[in-house]
Amino acid sequence: MALLDLFVVALMPVLKVLLITALGSLLAIAQVDILGEEARKHLNNIVFFVFNPALVFSYLAKSITYESMASLWFMPCNVLLTFILGSALGWMLIRFSRAPDHLQGLVLGCCAAGNLGNMPLIIIPAVCREKGSPFGDPESCNTHGMAYASLSMAIGAIYMSSYVYNIMRLFSSRNCQGSEPDVSMPCIHSAGENRNLSKIQRSELLPLQQFSSVEDHVDVDVSTFERTRKIGGFIIGTTPPLRKAIIGDSAPLHVVQDSASLLGDAAIPTVTLLLGANLLRGLKGSSIHLPVVIGILAVRYIALPLLGMVIVRGAVYLGLVQSDPLYQFVLLLQFALPPAMNIGTMTQLFRAGEAECSVILLWTYVLAAVSLTLWSAFFMSLVS
Repeated sequence: MALLDLFVVALMPVLKVLLITALGSLLAIAQVDILGEEARKHLNNIVFFVFNPALVFSYLAKSITYESMASLWFMPCNVLLTFILGSALGWMLIRFSRAPDHLQGLVLGCCAAGNLGNMPLIIIPAVCREKGSPFGDPESCNTHGMAYASLSMAIGAIYMSSYVYNIMRLFSSRNCQGSEPDVSMPCIHSAGENRNLSKIQRSELLPLQQFSSVEDHVDVDVSTFERTRKIGGFIIGTTPPLRKAIIGDSAPLHVVQDSASLLGDAAIPTVTLLLGANLLRGLKGSSIHLPVVIGILAVRYIALPLLGMVIVRGAVYLGLVQSDPLYQFVLLLQFALPPAMNIGTMTQLFRAGEAECSVILLWTYVLAAVSLTLWSAFFMSLVS
């Protein structure tokens, strides 16, 4: 397939994302105020507790088996490499750009953590449905692609809550202990605010809530809920009696799968609208250093995709990755994604770099329209 044709295939999903994102921004402006701060808070909770779990459950239960798990073992390693390499490049950027102390955790987080959940869930089904897609039958492509994207989201959430969370916590704590603390960024002290920190640890995975207050987070054990929703689809998919009872049109309990799919279908458009609404704050600007923004863009859209090609193609050459072009495309795409939106949540929880994070997310997601189109087209030509 000609590179120009692949470029068109890659462009269409990104344009669809841009249109829905723009609509989300329009609904969030003060004159409209349909997706104001309060509305976003409640809609975020619905996405987190209802739509995303249903989406992950339905696609993992449908597509994940013992055999497929054995062939997908490289994905957790691939995602971990994106975090490690991003952290290393972020550390180099901090040294080169001389980023202020209170922004160092933010820089590392943005370089390390890509949007491994929402963006693949948006892009992959759109690519599968596009005429001329190199991944074959649209229905089969969508089923397998969404399983890969759901697995990517589950793995990414684990690394976010353990790896990136602790990096940003350590850097914010170090900034609190500095000789010239910034009074505009109150610190979280271990002695007197253990209850607040515990609440933060339970709520850091709430998606896209960087603009609501800490007190507004739902006070539930989110980490337990996260673990439960991740394993539900795996259990059903890998347990033959449960799979026969729930999966398939002839299954006696297929209504469970159908209901989960119906709810999960609402996740993608809702998340995209919220993305546009939450990026609106970045238009207000901040005093962030320009080299920091440029450096993060270079890490996420130039250095990491290039390293990803070397890693994934090397793994294919060594026989570590199956020959499925769609699976290879997802692995490559994981290196080319914009920063995770949950980075914004963490900056607010730790009171370090909130305004700067809004600007970084705005520019990285605006330029993702160009970067993701170009890299997606090149990745498709590479694997097809």
